[in-house]
Amino acid sequence: MNYKNYIFSTLLLTTALGATAQKAKVSGEIKGLGEAQVAISYLKDGNHQSDTINIHQDKFEWAAEMPEPQKVYLMFPTRYAELFLEAGDIKITGHADSLHLLKVGGSKIQTEAERYRATLKDLEQQSTPLYQKWGKGTEAEQLKLEQELEHISAERRARARAYITAHPQSVFSLNLVSDRSAMGSYEEVKPLYDILDKNVLATGTGKQLTARLEVLKRSALGTPLLDFTQNDAEGKPVSFASFKGKYVLVDFWASWCGPCRAENPNVLKAYNQYKDNNFTVIGISLDDNAEKWKKAIKDDGMPWTQLSSLQGFKNEVSTYYGIQGIPSSLLVGPDGKIIARNLRGASLQQKLNELFNGQ
Repeated sequence: MNYKNYIFSTLLLTTALGATAQKAKVSGEIKGLGEAQVAISYLKDGNHQSDTINIHQDKFEWAAEMPEPQKVYLMFPTRYAELFLEAGDIKITGHADSLHLLKVGGSKIQTEAERYRATLKDLEQQSTPLYQKWGKGTEAEQLKLEQELEHISAERRARARAYITAHPQSVFSLNLVSDRSAMGSYEEVKPLYDILDKNVLATGTGKQLTARLEVLKRSALGTPLLDFTQNDAEGKPVSFASFKGKYVLVDFWASWCGPCRAENPNVLKAYNQYKDNNFTVIGISLDDNAEKWKKAIKDDGMPWTQLSSLQGFKNEVSTYYGIQGIPSSLLVGPDGKIIARNLRGASLQQKLNELFNGQ
């Protein structure tokens, strides 16, 4: 063989092998699924990509370019599952009755995730019976319950921090921080972000986390709330600036949100108790249906100001603050600055009691 041709052929082979090495080739068998379609969501070129996996007689195959290990989401007909995939041959097995127990072979990061989760089983065993008691006791019992659950959550966060500190170059550590950023505060996430190695922060997931951190910074304690204007249920524009000088609970909710509707009586109780103490509530609904929104306001008996752009999660204020789950709230002081976030249940009552009664 001509030397130049040999070099050229070698380069082609190396390129082909490199491309193959960057692809996740997934095959699987999930007994009991039969004929079905499963949606899979993953990152491609830094953007979320969705594909459809066709399952035939419980078996399937799927492949995609995946130069970086990452978390993917599988949406089955009855539930969704989170798995970590990476380049190489991946085998997924399980049963349709226990999709949360899928077995994944060929993914080192999935193995790492499973080992870490095994270290949290004791916390899950402690929290499960507590959640079963949620909302069933007196206010004092509910506050004690919330404090116990917060203690467990604090221990979970401490273990996560210890793991991230010990494994700053791990993509799984990156995902622990990314998961925390979904509902966590800037004050919680930034110290964890600073632990991570610059190489994992350069990945697609890392870049998304960096962008997310900038959004979380907008609701850092002591930051002035966005001066927004939205229409109330009568179609009249209301400006947040008109509430300056008051303590304001900015409550993000929606008529279709079960936990929000369950929390509304607690917010109503707080409103009635402290409305004469320079306190009020502004509801910001993430509804997109005006009639359902107005009906929920009436049904739940909410007398405070209710605003909405009727654009769902594309609401200007929720988007600005990166609200990814509801109910969610921001407590703002008379100077217009954020003093607390995501107060619910007895915790909301306790915070307001501290503010107005010094207890």
